[in-house]
Amino acid sequence: MISRSRLGGRLPGDKNAEQEHTMQTSSARTVHASTLGNLRIEASQLGITRVRFTDEAPAAPTAENSCALDYLVTAIVQIDGYLAGTRQDFTVPTDRSAMSAFDRQVLETLETTTRYGRTTTYGALTRALGRGPEDARKIGGALSRNPLLILLPCHRVVGADGALTGYAGGLPAKRTLLDLESADLLLPLAI
Repeated sequence: MISRSRLGGRLPGDKNAEQEHTMQTSSARTVHASTLGNLRIEASQLGITRVRFTDEAPAAPTAENSCALDYLVTAIVQIDGYLAGTRQDFTVPTDRSAMSAFDRQVLETLETTTRYGRTTTYGALTRALGRGPEDARKIGGALSRNPLLILLPCHRVVGADGALTGYAGGLPAKRTLLDLESADLLLPLAI
């Protein structure tokens, strides 16, 4: 059995430990009212640690240090620019230290192989990682755990037939993000 101490106090898949780790490493946070919905954004002194859709009410940024606050403000400006159609890339640093090595590898491969306005499939991403078809579910799991929605573009992954599949922000948000990136890309919602 793996002990918590060997993994920095958290076990793989331990949601409570993951949230605890994020809260310990995040030193700035806000709930930002974006045009796509409210986003909970958190940062450490190394970069953005979390971007998630939330039902929480908008809240002003709180910060324990100015570096994390600067990252938070930069992320808000860049996300708003992206949603307004004036930005295609994000330059705000991200802190991926709470991610497993596998999740980090999957998201970095997605980030480098699937640029703005493009989509990929779970199978293509699996092949890009040098893995077999039996690992497609593992790849999907890594995408579902993406703590940096919008910044790391898991919304660009679609089914083999081009249908929209799961997204932590919901399929309407995924559709909106894909439509934003490519006006002529109108994918059917898989229901």
